[in-house]
Amino acid sequence: TMMNTDTQTRYIAIAPLMAQLRARHVVTERDREVQAQLCRLLHVDRTGQITAEPVRFTAGLESRGIILIEPAGGGKTTAIRNVLQEFPALGTHPDTGAPRVLQVQVESPATLRSILRALLREMGLTKVSSRTSAWELLDLVRNRIAATGATAIWLDEAQDLFLSRSTREIDDMLKMIKGLMKGQNSVVVILSGTERLIEIAGYDPQVNRRFTKIIPGDLQIGADNDDLTAVICDYCAAAGLTFDGSGSVVSRLIYGSRHRFGRAVETTINAIERALFEGDTILGRQHFAEAWGMQEMCAWDRNVFVSPDWHKFELDAQAAEFDASRTARQRRALRQG
Repeated sequence: TMMNTDTQTRYIAIAPLMAQLRARHVVTERDREVQAQLCRLLHVDRTGQITAEPVRFTAGLESRGIILIEPAGGGKTTAIRNVLQEFPALGTHPDTGAPRVLQVQVESPATLRSILRALLREMGLTKVSSRTSAWELLDLVRNRIAATGATAIWLDEAQDLFLSRSTREIDDMLKMIKGLMKGQNSVVVILSGTERLIEIAGYDPQVNRRFTKIIPGDLQIGADNDDLTAVICDYCAAAGLTFDGSGSVVSRLIYGSRHRFGRAVETTINAIERALFEGDTILGRQHFAEAWGMQEMCAWDRNVFVSPDWHKFELDAQAAEFDASRTARQRRALRQG
């Protein structure tokens, strides 16, 4: 009991600091690009202020959108959320009190009806007859957009919109997206998701034309080591620690994070938590090994922060195989349609 109490006391002591670290956001080139593209799609008034009014193209009949494509663990969701918060005009509507941006986390399996119902819930409409057809739901969504003054729709994990084996359902999803970007009450549509979104965007030329694509590069061992070291040192300074990068810690971190910036930051924060819990003042390879191993559930000698052969490990082989088979199934459905 004493040992358990001591463990709890230590975690309680470091909890406020850990909450602060997890709330921090590191701005990257990806954030700046999302911000720049969103600026392009919002009207600027005569006083030079960005408004909540979408810029409309094609004789004022169509809005445009953004697709952010990044593998899992890159940090795309956090990046978009932080960028949206930097646009005061995209807060709540001053007259209706409703959100200007409707955010829906796409859950698999997604259907056209489930997405439209989720959008209606975001706009405060929870009671809709189960007999209402998908296209009637879309009309309801458009009407609510006009009534509440919504400006943008953000569909996160949007690749799951297109997991259906039915080409018709995929077509319907694309028609829905195009429908939201047409007419007097058209909105900016933001889609964020994994690489499978590239193929879907290319499947429909009209959808492809209406979206700007942002595809951030992966972290590279060597080229990005200095920048990532600076980020780690910044987190350490906030936690009252110093960083010992010996033993190729940063290269191992990039590899173990699958070259994803978001994963690298998350592992760094978890490693700092281990150091603080253990009462250490220097963040080193052992802390990263403990943090990474805790997440990966691997044998100690298969830990990228422990083994001298870390760069030879094949990470996520099973997940990659599963994802490849799902993508192949999707391609067949598109071809057969």
